[in-house]
Amino acid sequence: MNASPCAGRHVLITGATGGLGQALALEYAEQGSRLTLTGRDPDRLALVADRCREKGAQAHTAVLDMRDGPAVREWIRGVDDACPVDVVIANAGVSSSLGPNDAAEAIEDVRRLFAVNALGAVETVSALAERMRKRGHGRLVLISSLGGWCGMPSSPAYSASKAAARVYGDALRAWLSPYGVRVSVVSPGFVDSPMSRRYKGDKPFSRSPGAAARSIRRGVDRGRAVIAFPGILALGITLLNLLPPRLGDAILRKFFAFSVVPDAESPRRGSA
Repeated sequence: MNASPCAGRHVLITGATGGLGQALALEYAEQGSRLTLTGRDPDRLALVADRCREKGAQAHTAVLDMRDGPAVREWIRGVDDACPVDVVIANAGVSSSLGPNDAAEAIEDVRRLFAVNALGAVETVSALAERMRKRGHGRLVLISSLGGWCGMPSSPAYSASKAAARVYGDALRAWLSPYGVRVSVVSPGFVDSPMSRRYKGDKPFSRSPGAAARSIRRGVDRGRAVIAFPGILALGITLLNLLPPRLGDAILRKFFAFSVVPDAESPRRGSA
């Protein structure tokens, strides 16, 4: 007798073609699990899905632009209608930084970062928040960043967009916890991924995508509200926020001064 198509835990992951997204998909891929994956690169998405199937998981994919909020919301709810989702991981993200010679970020980059990192995360988890509340169970996971714990002077839009996702997750947690829905906000430091490799500067305590994915799954399975790593960097930023602003700013400029090589969609691509 064939197993129900909805047997096993159903995990939905956005940004599944990035370094961390691929690692998360493989971490959750196991015999009997069901994965729903989305990303913008169809070839890489197909490859990730095939690797998940080799581990015994069902894997379903869709190519989506996270900036198209209505389409994202409609797709996620359609997925949930077909087979209720147990875990949603809002992982899709992009990055940017100041331009050459400390020139301001292009406003197009700022809009793009907020559209993906903040609004994309909101669209992803809010699509199912009320459904999970009514079901009385579920897990919502938002991938923020330690860069969203303070204003990084070389990447204002990235810091602000990740801070927005973090605070939204905190608010969801306070709302949904009485109803059996767990919300985890994940704040990684540097993860050795294609996006991270575009950062030019020191990347202290960088972790491999696989190690980061294992830490995230372990924290989510335990129902941890805040999953932040590496611990020493999280502690350092927490203490930094206690300092007088001028002193904190000087430390940030000295130790977190980096630039980001623009990605393919940045208006700065190839400009310098």
